[in-house]
Amino acid sequence: MAGNPIVRAVADFVSVLDELGIRYVALCTEDIDLVAELVPEQTESLASKLNTEFYADAGQMREAIRYGRAFNAIHFATGFKIDVFPLRNDAFHAAELARSEKRVWEVDSTGSVELQVASAEDTILEKLVWYKRGGQISDQQWSDVLGVATTRQLDREYLREWAPKLGVAEMLERLFGEASQIQPE
Repeated sequence: MAGNPIVRAVADFVSVLDELGIRYVALCTEDIDLVAELVPEQTESLASKLNTEFYADAGQMREAIRYGRAFNAIHFATGFKIDVFPLRNDAFHAAELARSEKRVWEVDSTGSVELQVASAEDTILEKLVWYKRGGQISDQQWSDVLGVATTRQLDREYLREWAPKLGVAEMLERLFGEASQIQPE
């Protein structure tokens, strides 16, 4: 199969979100997580539209929305798993959506996909919140935020404004410390 299978899976998924008018933002690290503005009433239509290309369960989606945790969709053609986190209705997530931008990813020689992508800062903050919620034991979450912190220019003022509000200020400072050892400021 030509092209990047991860991008192909994401392209198939976001085309359904776009078709249903569900707003989302992609967090791009070593993999791709999506934060979607999804309500329980949309889960049946989303699962129905996804089920030709993905394993997706409407019941799991409703539970994820109810408890504020992720659900996943598995792309049949590639086996790639997309984690989808329900968008919380708060000031941070409103800012995250507002700061996101469209980016074009090439799928293969026959096309590309346009994604709404979170800023590096919002990706770090979101991932730190997930890391904290998960008991701070996920090496993958920490590796993701460290990768973003060492490969991009960051608005540290923005990060330091939101981190205390999200309860991740200490983790952010730890991140800055580890990142500076890898890539001095």
